Amino acid sequence: MDITIHSSFLPQTDPEAALAFYRDALGFELRNDVGYNGMHWLTVGPAGQPGINVVLYPPQASPGITDDERRTITEMMSKGTYGSILLASKDLDGSFERVKATGAEVVQEPTEQPYGVRDCAFRDPAGNMVRIQEQS
Repeated sequence: MDITIHSSFLPQTDPEAALAFYRDALGFELRNDVGYNGMHWLTVGPAGQPGINVVLYPPQASPGITDDERRTITEMMSKGTYGSILLASKDLDGSFERVKATGAEVVQEPTEQPYGVRDCAFRDPAGNMVRIQEQS
């Protein structure tokens, strides 16, 4: 089979703050900016990797969820337990310092994990966990 990852979805509650984080802190490119019915979607991705995208979407756009489920999602997002993404960098320390310098919320400085990887973690403006793993 020839299957690749094309897009992954993360919720966002403030498109301007989300764009600033993913573009300015992580260096991603803005690929698509769509507004519809008062909602706002952004598609971003790493420079030089046009086939890999992260869609930052308004969580209220998810069809079929109830008001109670929306409240639960909002609560989980605020605690950083709803959405997450794992990125990789050959220069973890340099990447950490660049993201930290933008004022991003640091969750964990670069650390050797007991399960064999070295990584760090931030929260994006919506509360999503963004981990960056050292790539050899």
